[in-house]
Amino acid sequence: MTLFDLGSADIQGKKAAGDKAGPSPKSTMPLAARMRPRNFSEYVGQQHIIGEGKVLRKAIESDQLPSIILWGPPGSGKTTLAEVIANVSSSYYVHMSAVTAGVADLRKVVDEARRRGKETGQRTILFIDEIHRFNKGQQDAVLPYVENGEVTFIGATTENPSFEVISALLSRSRVFTLNALTDDEIRTIVERALKDTENGLGTMNNDIAPDALQQLVTLSNGDARVALNALEMAAQAVKPDKDGIRHVSLNDIEESMQKRALLYDKAGDQHYDLISALHKTLRGSDPDAALYWMGRMLEAGEDPLYIVRRLIRFASEDVGMADPQALVVCVAAQQAVHFVGMPECNLALAEAVVYLATAPKSNSLYTAYSNVQQDVERTRNDPVPLHLRNAPTRLMKNLGYGKGYKYAHNFEGHFVEQQNLPESMKNKRYYLPSDQGFEKTILARLKVWWGERMGDKK
Repeated sequence: MTLFDLGSADIQGKKAAGDKAGPSPKSTMPLAARMRPRNFSEYVGQQHIIGEGKVLRKAIESDQLPSIILWGPPGSGKTTLAEVIANVSSSYYVHMSAVTAGVADLRKVVDEARRRGKETGQRTILFIDEIHRFNKGQQDAVLPYVENGEVTFIGATTENPSFEVISALLSRSRVFTLNALTDDEIRTIVERALKDTENGLGTMNNDIAPDALQQLVTLSNGDARVALNALEMAAQAVKPDKDGIRHVSLNDIEESMQKRALLYDKAGDQHYDLISALHKTLRGSDPDAALYWMGRMLEAGEDPLYIVRRLIRFASEDVGMADPQALVVCVAAQQAVHFVGMPECNLALAEAVVYLATAPKSNSLYTAYSNVQQDVERTRNDPVPLHLRNAPTRLMKNLGYGKGYKYAHNFEGHFVEQQNLPESMKNKRYYLPSDQGFEKTILARLKVWWGERMGDKK
């Protein structure tokens, strides 16, 4: 592998498949880096895109790879797959990190690619790790080189490319989605590292307890990098016994991992996916699922005020007048968040979540106001009927302001029927209460007052 000195950019190039790198300080490299697969036979997972006979696998093996974007969670094998492509392809491979590289570095790589293409006819594959770190201007700079075929582009991102990659670059690339590794796949990777005497821990004579292995697999959360680095730390911390065997216990694994690395990004897909799951399980009246999704967010460090704002919205949108107390409970939870903060406020939030999940549901308020918004935007804004206007001056009284207004408290039951909408909208109905919870009482009350308008005769 040839290392280009391009300032602060983390850019590496490899001439072609079969070229041997010089001596590498493997002893200082993390286990996850040492165990990186070199070919498809060593690669674990993502068989839905690189299994035998799959389009991407065939394109790679025939050296006809188009520009692609690899989208998946951390530790799912995006960079590893790019490295496998580099090993299989006869193209020149350049690795660039969007964290440290810039447009000047990109142009230097392209200039080299042009020269190489003219002199040897060799294509260049440009892998940009964390492409979402490039701003719009930087991504625009990549575009012409991808479009004219001067480089074959591979981008890797943990963020949804629909939001983080410019549409022009997306339209010229195929997006392949990588999934978090399964527990069985993580176990395979860990067991392989334990046996590998060249790059792994095979020479350390590790004996990992079954419960420790299971905990390592579980806490890695589908991230191979987390699993391997935790395994290495635990194994190195254990002293060999008199027979030279290192017995890695459950406690050793828990000590090395400390706390589970939760997959969450407060500005990314996980943020929106989890709040969507919380909202939908609340609507589905499932308190157990709702508590779980809220817990996932809180324990990953989400701002509790963001969660309680969503709960307040839910109280009005999905519970509404079926249980008006829901809004009161959520506002009280908001006050608890301000007053005691985390972690003490977690139970107040849990109380609000359980209350909302178990409350009767009605979206009548949401539907009513949505229809009001449409009418306000699409119909004439007719003047307020004269009888509903105040008449603080003699002129206004002379113009008929307030004339004919019926004061409800002067009538039996403190109710009197009169027209309260503009003439053009007098038959409009927005609020249609359901028969759920307190709305059943509201519906009966409205039928007594507005029987004919509610569809019933008085």
